Amino acid sequence: MKRRDFLKAAAITGLATTFKLTEGMDLMAQKSAKTAVKTGGTDLVAVMGGEPAQMFRKAIAELGGMGKYVKKGQKVCIKPNIGWDKVPEMASNTNPELVAEIVRQCLQAGASEVVVFDNSCDDWRKAYKNSGIEAAATAAGAKMLPVKDISYYRDITLPRGVKLKTAKVHQAILESDVWINVPVLKNHEGALMTIAMKNHMGIVWDRGFFHRNDLQQCIADICTLNKPAVLHVVDAYRVMKTNGPRGRALSDVANAKAMFVSADIVAVDTAATKFFGQLEAMPLESVKHIALAQDLKLGTMDLSKLKVKKIQL
Repeated sequence: MKRRDFLKAAAITGLATTFKLTEGMDLMAQKSAKTAVKTGGTDLVAVMGGEPAQMFRKAIAELGGMGKYVKKGQKVCIKPNIGWDKVPEMASNTNPELVAEIVRQCLQAGASEVVVFDNSCDDWRKAYKNSGIEAAATAAGAKMLPVKDISYYRDITLPRGVKLKTAKVHQAILESDVWINVPVLKNHEGALMTIAMKNHMGIVWDRGFFHRNDLQQCIADICTLNKPAVLHVVDAYRVMKTNGPRGRALSDVANAKAMFVSADIVAVDTAATKFFGQLEAMPLESVKHIALAQDLKLGTMDLSKLKVKKIQL
C-alpha cells in the first residue's frame, strides 16, 4: 500500500488504538518488602506522553546528556529496527523521528561520523526508504550503510555464549567507536517480544542459526559480544501489540507514546515488556531470553535495585 493510500485508510478507520493510562508506567516497578537504597545517577528513564524527539531529549538529559556516551571525534553507529518494507504508522520499524534526533544529538556531542544500518528482512532498499528512516537519518547528517552482502560482515567469537559461539557481525558495529541500539517495542511470533536484545539479530549475517538452535538462548548469547551498545533506546511511540514482527493491519498497533532508555539491556527489556503487558497479555517469564541474559550477567531484571526516573509529558 502506498503511503498516501495508507493515510487515507487510516483517516477512515481511525489509526490504530490510542493508549491512555493515567498510571501508565507504574507496573514497571518490582514489588519488594524492602526498598533498595539507590545512589548515583539515573539507571533507566521511562518517558510517556510526548513526541519521539521530545521524549528522547528529556530522557538523555536525565541520563547526563549524550556527551556521557559519545565523545568528540568518535565514529558512532546507530542500529534501529529497519527490518520491514512498511510505513512508520505500522510500527514495524523504529520511529524515523527518533532516529533523526539521536543522529543530531550524536553530532552535537562531537561525533566525527554517524552511520545507520540494519540487516533488513525485506528488501533493504525498500525498507530503508518506506520506513522513513533513510530520509530522516540522512537529513539529520547520518550515512545509511548497505547490508545484503556477506563482505560487510566479519567473524567474531562469543566465549560466553551457551549455544551461539561465533557469528558474522556487520563491520559498522565493529568499526565504530560506540554504537547505540534503537529497537521498536513489538510483538514477535517466535521470540514473543522483540526489543533491545532481539534487535541484535539485525547485526548478524546468519539469523537462521538462531531459529535452528534455541532462539531464546541465542538471542541472549549474541548480546555477550565484547562490544556492547553504550545505550539502548526503546521506541514505544507506536507499539505493534499483535501479529509481529511484520504486522498485518492498523488494528495491530497501539499509540502508546512511550520510551525507555538505559545502558542496562536486561533492565530496559524488562521495563518495556512489563509496559507491553498493559496492552496485550505478555507474562515477563514467558520472554525467556531476558532471564537468560540476566543469567549471563548482562544486566538485572530487578528494577527495584535501579534508580528509575519516570517522566510524564
